[in-house]
Amino acid sequence: MSKILVIDDEPGIVKLISAYLKPEGYEVLTASDGESGLKTARAFKPDLILLDIMLPGLDGIELLARLRRESDVYVILLTARTEETDKVVGLTIGADDYVTKPFSPRELVARIKSALRRIKTSASPLDDILSFEHVRLDTGARTVSVDNQPVELTAIEFDLLRAIAENRGRVLTREQLLEKVWGGSYFGEMRVVDVHLGHVRQKLGREGLITTVRGVGYRFEDQPL
Repeated sequence: MSKILVIDDEPGIVKLISAYLKPEGYEVLTASDGESGLKTARAFKPDLILLDIMLPGLDGIELLARLRRESDVYVILLTARTEETDKVVGLTIGADDYVTKPFSPRELVARIKSALRRIKTSASPLDDILSFEHVRLDTGARTVSVDNQPVELTAIEFDLLRAIAENRGRVLTREQLLEKVWGGSYFGEMRVVDVHLGHVRQKLGREGLITTVRGVGYRFEDQPL
């Protein structure tokens, strides 16, 4: 049974989310502030966290930063329409996705199911090595190195890099990357692809490995060995 931690200070939101998740067979843990959310995450190691940005005390952005220092758990931010800047900051810090309030509970459940399927697939043992002139991906160990130096990527960042590396030389559209990484039931905004690939480029640290084809998508350019 997958464990989902809901961290939100609005009882009505927590009750609504729980009412939709529990019949799907998920174990739902809840917390109403950042400090208790961090303690619950550490104690119960959930498979996925729904995290509200606006929390009393330790806010969602700071909580996310702390979580990312010790875990790569899948995090979906819950945001208001007025928190556009916080969405980008959250993705930059390491959120995997976000949902804007008010949201459709059924859409949220679909996003969660898609994310958990991706996590399960990512955890499957595969021993493929993708080797290029500068970049090396071990898809079994889920490790990346550039010029023999290890690079730390989040789970989403790794999956995006793997998707474009497996299609080296081909342009993948944002829609294709959403399908490959987030799953076919993704209903969010396409800019999550741009933000996360921006992080990947920055972490790889070498110009020209990933190019943008304006108005179309992205292409991996490193030469195969």
